[in-house]
Amino acid sequence: MGPDGAPGPAVPWRKVLWERQPFPDNYVDQRFLEELRRNEGIRQYRYWAVVKEAGFVGQQLSCVAIFITLWLYMEQGLLPPETLLWSSLICALLGYGLHQALTSRVESCGEPRTHLADLQSAAIFLSFTFGFSPVLKTLTESVSTDTVYAMSALMLLAHLVSFPYAQPSPPGSLSLNAALFASVCLASRLPGALHTFAMLSCALLVFALWPCLLQTLRENAPGHFTGVCMGVCIGGIVGLGSQTLGGAVLLTLALASVTLLCPFLLVRLQRHKDNIHGPWDEAEIREDLSRFLH
Repeated sequence: MGPDGAPGPAVPWRKVLWERQPFPDNYVDQRFLEELRRNEGIRQYRYWAVVKEAGFVGQQLSCVAIFITLWLYMEQGLLPPETLLWSSLICALLGYGLHQALTSRVESCGEPRTHLADLQSAAIFLSFTFGFSPVLKTLTESVSTDTVYAMSALMLLAHLVSFPYAQPSPPGSLSLNAALFASVCLASRLPGALHTFAMLSCALLVFALWPCLLQTLRENAPGHFTGVCMGVCIGGIVGLGSQTLGGAVLLTLALASVTLLCPFLLVRLQRHKDNIHGPWDEAEIREDLSRFLH
C-alpha cells in the first residue's frame, strides 16, 4: 500500500476520520510500515519441557491400551471379575489417599469436600452400576459384534481427541462420556453381569479418577510426574504386548511420535514462525470497563 494520487506535501496527511482531507480513502503515507511488528509475544519452547508436557498425552494413550488389555483378559477368561474388582478397590483407596495427601498442602478458598461426601458419591455410583449391570449386559444384544467394536474404537478415539489435556481435572464431559460409552459397548460383550460391573468400575477409575490424580500430581509434585507417565506408558506397552505383539509395536511407535517426534517438530518449526502486527490490526479495548457493568 502506498500513495494513491496524493496532493503535494503542502497538505500533511493525518490518520483521522473526523475531518475531511484531500486524500483518497485508501491513502497511507510512508510512515505506514513504521509500526510493523514481527512475532510479537512469541514463545520460545525448550525441547525437554515440551516432551514433559507431551507425556500427559502419551500416558492417556497408554491408559486406553491398559483398559483394552484388561477387557481382552476378561473376555478370554484369564481375569476373574472378582480380582479386577478388588484390584480396582485397592487402587482407588491408594489413589484417594495420595490425592488427599497432595491437596492437603494447598490452601483452598472454597469449602472442601468431606470424606463422607466422597464416600456417598462412590456408593451411589457403584449401587446404580451394580443394579443396572444386567440391563447393560443385554443392551447391545441386537447389535452385531463388528458394529460394537467399531463404535468402541470410534468412541475411544473421540475420547483421546477431545480430552482436556491442559486442565484434565475433572475430565471434559465429551471425552468422559465417549470413554464410558465405549466401556459400556465392550462390557456388554463379556460373559456375565458381574464382568460388566467390574469393567465399568475399572473404566471409571481409568478415565475419570486417574486423570484428576495425575493433574494433582503434576501441580503439587512435578518431580514425580514424569516418572509416573513413563511407568504408565511402559505398563501399556507390556500389557498390550502380552496379548498382541503388533499392537505393542504400534503403541510404541505412537508414543515415540507423540512424546519425542512431535515436540522436536514443534521446536524446529518455531523458528520459521513469522507473524506481523501493525496499524491494520483490529482495535483492542484495553481500558477496564468493569465499572460500566454494575
